[in-house]
Amino acid sequence: MDLFARTAAKDRRGQPLAERMRPTSLAEFIGQEQLLGPGKLLRRALEAKELPSLILWGPPGTGKTTLGRLLAGEAGARFVPMSAVMAGVKDLREAVAEAATQRDQRNERTVLFIDEIHRFNKAQQDALLPHVEAGTVVLVGATTENPSFEVNAALLSRAKVVVLRALSEADLRAVIDRALADKERGLGNQPLDVSDDVRDLIAREARGDARRALVTLEAAAAVAAPDAGAGAGAVGRKLLTPAVIEEALQKRTLLYDRAGDEHYGVVSAFIKSMRGSDPDAAVYWMARMIEAGEDPLFVLRRMVIFAAEDVGVADPRALSVATAAVDAFRFIGLPEGLIPMTEAAIYLATAPKTNTAITTYAAAKADVDAHGALPVPNHIRNAPTPLAKQLGWGANYQYPHDFAGHYVREEYLPEPIRGHKYYKPSDSGHEAEIAERLAKLRAEDAAKKR
Repeated sequence: MDLFARTAAKDRRGQPLAERMRPTSLAEFIGQEQLLGPGKLLRRALEAKELPSLILWGPPGTGKTTLGRLLAGEAGARFVPMSAVMAGVKDLREAVAEAATQRDQRNERTVLFIDEIHRFNKAQQDALLPHVEAGTVVLVGATTENPSFEVNAALLSRAKVVVLRALSEADLRAVIDRALADKERGLGNQPLDVSDDVRDLIAREARGDARRALVTLEAAAAVAAPDAGAGAGAVGRKLLTPAVIEEALQKRTLLYDRAGDEHYGVVSAFIKSMRGSDPDAAVYWMARMIEAGEDPLFVLRRMVIFAAEDVGVADPRALSVATAAVDAFRFIGLPEGLIPMTEAAIYLATAPKTNTAITTYAAAKADVDAHGALPVPNHIRNAPTPLAKQLGWGANYQYPHDFAGHYVREEYLPEPIRGHKYYKPSDSGHEAEIAERLAKLRAEDAAKKR
């Protein structure tokens, strides 16, 4: 055992701090009390020695891989890790065959842990399904993506989805403190001075990700210079200051997967902030996207759509502002292109709002769907040929410019839907003027009929 311990310790020396500090028991596991606390789901399962198939869904650095390994150990099962990025159907079959052998010969269960299970294609998931159904393996999948979008319904129905939360700053502080105190696996033997404020700073900048916290701590310890101004006996100690942490962080990698849930969450927040007339929030969420590496043209496309969908006729200039921002960005690029983008976001957020472009089209489409291709009334058809004129096309058409105010009451809809009103202007911005004008015209028409 001593030889094994020395060998294991030697093997850990070349590993990153985050890997060295990976918990080796549930007692060391920090966070996820909603799952592991007394009486909670996973705690009850482990106490019953019955580990169901699980899909662990949560942000990076919340302990999905560690938890899978620890759950297998607590349940007395073999732990077989596999990466969905690297593995194929052949690898799955080999793992399942070995699991069947261990079950039959040694009565030993196998936990098949699949990291990034959302990257498995349909064929790979289908190949796994019968073995999960038969109990040959207990599946524990880990994903940062919503499993209801990425995992086959059949496989999902045979596993319990467990949601892991981003770690709190208190949890991250505990992770940092443990790494600084641990002399075997952590940095306890290094001459480091790390104040409470700096520890809190690392926890805050980690944004719920334990791995990020430990990577930052390790990088800061590596770049910190010995404190030459320290007192006697303290020379050579490294002082980790906020400036050192900033250097270690360089540019923070924001939580934003352009193909994942966080992407859609931030985009939704951006649009809802503009819709809610909050320019501060709108620009904040736009900055989140840009600083995380989003294509600015994607953001600009969302603004063009928003200008038509949510501002609409309440301020017809909004669409021009949004498309002008697209042209300006294409012309000048980054970083100056962010200025017209910000101008457009502020304009759209503070503009009056109406969604009548959406509701009007939807109402018209409903009649198209209900009535099909109704014929164009003859009096508003063009009559380009003698035959068309003989058929009455264009007959009795009233040309609006021949009348006072360039308006005359005319029927433009097909007979079955004549009189239907699709556009119902709001009282917002310019649309209030439109509403007033339409009301006046309709009142004049009603008076003439009397």
